[in-house]
Amino acid sequence: MTQADFLDSPFPPAVTLPDTDITGPNRFHNRELSWLGFNWRVLEEAENPRVPLLERLRFLSISAKNLEEFYTVRVAGLRELAHAGNTTPAADGLTPAEQLVLINEDARRLMYAQQDVLTALKAEMEDAGITILSREELTEADRDFLADVFMNRVFPVLSPLAIDPAHPFPFIPNTGFCLALQLERTRDKRALQALLPIPHQIDRFTALPSEPGQHRFLPLETLLLEHITGLFPGYRLKTQFQFRVLRDSDLEVEEEAEDLVREFEVALKRRRRGEVVRMTHSAGAPEKLKATIMQELGVEPAEVVELDGMIGIANLDELVLDSRPDLLWPSFTPRVPERVTDHEGDMFAAIRQKDMLLHHPYETFDMVVRFLTQAARDPDVVAIKQTLYRTSKDSPIVGALCEAAEDGKSVTALVELKARFDEAANIQQSRRLERAGAHVVYGFLDLKTHAKISTVVRREGDNLVTYTHYGTGNYHPITARIYTDMSLFTCDRALGRDATKVFNFLSGYVQPDTLENLAISPLTLKSRLLEMIEAEIAHAKAGRPAEIWAKMNSLIDSEVIDALYRASQGGVRISLVIRGICGLRPGIKGLSDNIRVKSIVGRFLEHSRIVCFGNGHGLPSKKARVYISSADWMGRNLNRRVETLVEINNPTVKAQIVSQVMAANLADVAQSWVMQPDGSFSRATLPEGVFAFNCHRFFMENPSLSGRGSAGASDVPKLTHTDEAVSN
Repeated sequence: MTQADFLDSPFPPAVTLPDTDITGPNRFHNRELSWLGFNWRVLEEAENPRVPLLERLRFLSISAKNLEEFYTVRVAGLRELAHAGNTTPAADGLTPAEQLVLINEDARRLMYAQQDVLTALKAEMEDAGITILSREELTEADRDFLADVFMNRVFPVLSPLAIDPAHPFPFIPNTGFCLALQLERTRDKRALQALLPIPHQIDRFTALPSEPGQHRFLPLETLLLEHITGLFPGYRLKTQFQFRVLRDSDLEVEEEAEDLVREFEVALKRRRRGEVVRMTHSAGAPEKLKATIMQELGVEPAEVVELDGMIGIANLDELVLDSRPDLLWPSFTPRVPERVTDHEGDMFAAIRQKDMLLHHPYETFDMVVRFLTQAARDPDVVAIKQTLYRTSKDSPIVGALCEAAEDGKSVTALVELKARFDEAANIQQSRRLERAGAHVVYGFLDLKTHAKISTVVRREGDNLVTYTHYGTGNYHPITARIYTDMSLFTCDRALGRDATKVFNFLSGYVQPDTLENLAISPLTLKSRLLEMIEAEIAHAKAGRPAEIWAKMNSLIDSEVIDALYRASQGGVRISLVIRGICGLRPGIKGLSDNIRVKSIVGRFLEHSRIVCFGNGHGLPSKKARVYISSADWMGRNLNRRVETLVEINNPTVKAQIVSQVMAANLADVAQSWVMQPDGSFSRATLPEGVFAFNCHRFFMENPSLSGRGSAGASDVPKLTHTDEAVSN
């Protein structure tokens, strides 16, 4: 299959769905069920024989973590609405209560499937020398070793808790994991019910001494059961089960909070005590003890899931062993752009030569860090402005900003406190920046700042030159190793002026009157997208080629979806790469005949947001209008966040996005899933023995066009098929 074969191929024939009113709410696919569908795709990668064994274990762990976050945020919100009697339907017509029924049914199937996958993976891991032991498999030597581990590394942090009138039921925090015990005193057979919280501060799996090439692990809960009589002397264990709770983790912040940082610190404590939204427990739980725990936690039977297997499989990522590279993805070192090397590492000189677009993780995110580190130490730099939505705990970017502020440069940092699950880290970073002398602002209380912008103002001769970085992903060096994102570096004056106006909007609420190359939400981004879609419809009506390519994480905004439906009906060909949630239903006759949707799930997490409009010339074309963005096409991003949509005018960067990045994504088969009209996805397939193009492998092997230096060719790298044929 060649690039041309795919891009020129006819769209699949549209189908007629007899139960679908293309003017009614079921023209949309439910957001929550679509997300669950994505997590099914993640889990299926754990069964993909082309994925290395421990990477498959990692996919299983990711699917479990994803599902937990989904419950603590999305399901928790729907549960609250349903309990309040809210019957307002979603765009697809389902009420909160109706959605909860469907979610719980599908999520239960997903959790049962996770256990089945784990059983299969454990068998393969044992064949590869990695074993998760049971108590029965322990030797006397193992028990001697574990006795020392228990006494010195575990016992000091344990808190056994009796359950009786003299001991109120303890608080179990979000993701709290416990052993529930029924014990009997040996002297008089007096019964005792107790809880033993399993401390999260200790690794879930203990490595035991093993032969070379072998790896043996014991789960922490099994270690505790092995030593239960030492924790409850004079008692014997009758029955036990394990359970784990998830709590509502959404934050509520007072609108008129005078001290935003302090208000968020209080809200974080409230999150820890949110209502329980799900309880999972191991099989064989005694009914009376389980009923007591359910009553104390305030959970309904529909919110309780019994699992015949391991509880808390999110922790399985501890067993992804660096010491077994034979069971991991082949090592990959991100490239340093040739143009930066040509300029001996000088980022400003490389950017002055021409705009540069880096494709992470294939081009190293260290270039973003270098951009700011170099700015902090450059005596000609007078000011730095930076947005921070998510970043690492010991962020080198925050370190560079602190260094610049301490050196007397003007440093402004927009820290978003409302970045879900990173609030505490961002509070810590903001205080670190303030201590260094930076100006720290928090943007709007009612809008999250999700835009990814950095500006450096440098004195060059008699002028001040603004160097700007626009990104599609977070300033997070750790996640940048596995997230695919775009970084645009430019000293274009218009883009620099636009960035400055956005920072003024964030710090002083000064709404920009005009922006030259930028659209921002909640002001102009959505209207720009709708205008460009309508322009493609006009091209189609005039008989000119009309086409849209777009790539993002999620598409659920109903107004944008309806605009795409109108475009399809008007003859515009639309190809979408949507990693996760998609509320649009492709390939329905009379509604979305000219729309196809695919999802790519593979080695790297697809995260970049791109949209290309043929502009009357079709795609790919040098005359296309091309944008990168921080925003998915969701109501929250388009209406309740500060986001950027950056138009790309540099010809080389534009060619890189259209003919390299988007073309490769659309041509991918090896990691692609194709969306069906009913909202389900099926793996892309080719005939037996035919090469299945893998876009991640292509990007690892071919440098980004705009980052190439004097030694690089001027042409876009072609989609070559150097790998062996892969059958699907």
